Amino acid sequence: MTVTKSTLVSSVIENVRVKKKQKERQQFLFSEFDYEVLSKKRARELVDSLFEVMKRALESGEQVMVPGFGKFLVQFKWARKGRNPRTGESIILDSRRRVSFRCSPKLKQKINRTG
Repeated sequence: MTVTKSTLVSSVIENVRVKKKQKERQQFLFSEFDYEVLSKKRARELVDSLFEVMKRALESGEQVMVPGFGKFLVQFKWARKGRNPRTGESIILDSRRRVSFRCSPKLKQKINRTG
């Protein structure tokens, strides 16, 4: 299964509950009425804002660490000599920054668990 933005939004809708501001009569008897489900629009806004925060941090060169998942690092690559695979012509590749991901030990352990 590929995790897409829409699957993340669906997961947020299923797992996140927002506490109601005002209590109704039934909420005193049934605690499950104390919470309401997020709308699809609000869940999409939350996922978008999370990605925006991560993008801004990476653009400024900071690392983004998600406990229990891993961290995203920005690495600098110097300009170097390369070759066009089609023609064999030698070219200079510009310096650039790239994003890499390092998996947390907890996630590695879960992935490599057998059985």
